[in-house]
Amino acid sequence: MFAVIETGGKQYKVSEGDTLFVEKLGADEGTTVTFDKVLAVGGESFVTGAPYVAGATVSAKVVENGRAKKIVVFKYKAKKNEKKKQGHRQAYTKIQIEKIEA
Repeated sequence: MFAVIETGGKQYKVSEGDTLFVEKLGADEGTTVTFDKVLAVGGESFVTGAPYVAGATVSAKVVENGRAKKIVVFKYKAKKNEKKKQGHRQAYTKIQIEKIEA
C-alpha cells in the first residue's frame, strides 16, 4: 500500500516503513506526526482526492531534526566589480512512515 502526501509545499510517494527527509516540521524527535493532506492512496484499489482523500491519514515518527550540508550561493556581475557570496544550510526533518490509513 502506498500514499501520496503533501508537506512543505512538496509531494512525496510513501509506503509503510519508508524513511525520508522533508522540510522542517515543528515536532520533537521521537514524537508522532500525522499528515492529513493525502492526495492519493493506492493498493488493491487506487483512490484520488479532490484535492485530498477524505478520511485518509498517514502517521510517521520523527527520527531526527537537522540541517543539510552547506551550499555556496555566489552572485557575480562582470565588469561591475560586483560580487556577493552567501552560504545556506536548509533545515530538515527525517521521518519514518509507520501507518497509512484510508
